[in-house]
Amino acid sequence: MNIVITGGAGFLGVRLARTLLSRGEISLAGSPAQAISRLTLVDRAAPPADLVADSRVHVIEGDLNALLEAGSLSSAVIAGDAHVVFHLAAAVSGECEADFDLGMRSNLDATRALLEACRRLKTRPMLLFASSLAVFGNSPEQPLPEVIEDTTLPTPQNSYGIQKFIGEQLVADYARKGFVRGRNVQLMTVSVRPGKPNGAASSFLSGMIREPLAGVRAVCPVTPETPVALSSPGNTIAGLIRAIEASDTDWGARTAINLPAIKTTAGEMAAALERVAGNDVAALIDWTPDPAIAGIVTSWPAHIHAARAAGLGLLPEKSFDDIIRAYVSENPYAVKVPVR
Repeated sequence: MNIVITGGAGFLGVRLARTLLSRGEISLAGSPAQAISRLTLVDRAAPPADLVADSRVHVIEGDLNALLEAGSLSSAVIAGDAHVVFHLAAAVSGECEADFDLGMRSNLDATRALLEACRRLKTRPMLLFASSLAVFGNSPEQPLPEVIEDTTLPTPQNSYGIQKFIGEQLVADYARKGFVRGRNVQLMTVSVRPGKPNGAASSFLSGMIREPLAGVRAVCPVTPETPVALSSPGNTIAGLIRAIEASDTDWGARTAINLPAIKTTAGEMAAALERVAGNDVAALIDWTPDPAIAGIVTSWPAHIHAARAAGLGLLPEKSFDDIIRAYVSENPYAVKVPVR
């Protein structure tokens, strides 16, 4: 089995690659599991050394669009006869709102070019497109329903969400035409992410936990009452892999499925941090409003009913406390304060 991961040096790409390599095999759409013989990681940065050292890993470094335009990525996909492509690479929400052209190039042009490269295979590879809950946006003219279902009409309110929704439709149409076997999944905000902040509007939803656990002050730019839908890194990766392994019958329609999410608020997240690490750590959160960030985040839904995901055996975490404890367990080097 030959697999390609775009965004393979990013947080989710690296975690996905390590999980796949550890498993050693994967089932494709309900077929018997096959050994993973080649894993191609595509990103602007190099992946960690442990991945580079694995003989199954092939690295292609560079901008996704430039690689596709030059033909080097297309050649790698075609020559490797890729069976699965996880398309995770994207410019994130804050970047897209600040730089319209960057978002269109990274999230729209690159997605179509990648689909064309897969189309030229003539073997209908499985392409999983990582979309986002940002395809759902609230507006006075078209308020969101209280609960988002798999059939809820996307109404994106920022460039990132619009680009992701267009990507979903492209994947669905290439699948309808038989060029690829397309699967669209709408990722929830992932928390707690290790490492440094990124340009996503939702980045603070990891930073407000990660930084205090490192003994560093953090800023939360929304009010404590702000509701959010979150998923742990582990649950997110499980959802990506299950999306590839589900049979066509179990998967169902070409439209996107919502991955499961826990509903909470920024204030409840801080309270969970206090329960896990104490009041002094939770006090390191500075509640400093940022209207631009709040405007984006509060337009996203917080209550997700992921019925199709549940049918695939994917369920949300039981509590945000559990998510924090999983982060502490997985990243002990990053935690500089005592935890309970």
